[in-house]
Amino acid sequence: MGILDILLGRTKAVAPDLDQLFGLPSAAVALQAATGYTPTGTGAVCFATVEGAAFAQTHRDVRELLDADAGRIDSPVELAQDEYGYSWLVSRRAPDDLPALVSDLHAVNSALESSGFGPQLLCSVVGFEEAEAAGQRRLGLVYLYKRGTFYPFAPLAGVGRRRDNALELQIKAALADDLRIEQDLSRWFPVWGAPGL
Repeated sequence: MGILDILLGRTKAVAPDLDQLFGLPSAAVALQAATGYTPTGTGAVCFATVEGAAFAQTHRDVRELLDADAGRIDSPVELAQDEYGYSWLVSRRAPDDLPALVSDLHAVNSALESSGFGPQLLCSVVGFEEAEAAGQRRLGLVYLYKRGTFYPFAPLAGVGRRRDNALELQIKAALADDLRIEQDLSRWFPVWGAPGL
């Protein structure tokens, strides 16, 4: 970065660091201890919708890679589309097998990136839930691909499209030592309709 970039306020893009995903299992332990939230076993990778033979081949390659896991009975990755036109590759595991889910998400991100679809990658989301007498509250830990950081997203159930900002800040504080948390709160985008939430 040169002096002209500094004077004009341009910043250097942060390189994606997919290995940050592997911090999620230990962060989940800290999250459960601090707040009672546990993994749901669902995670997803979100990307701008891509069509064509190259993407279809990459999707088949990802499925074959994850099918090789002998511990799976169900389909390893399903493709879904949300109401905004974004695509999600969704993986489901047993709730107590977060390391395997994280490996799935890492493999999906890596496969898309190595096939030239890195610019279309947006985020990865891992679902968590808290069982309460009055119902279940959901939480997603969102990994921003282009920033290499995480942030919590806590939609409020049954009240339209609102989020629990106080809970999100509580989660941020609880995970500050375990994950690289996105410090710019304006980048804590809502991921309405994300699988697992």
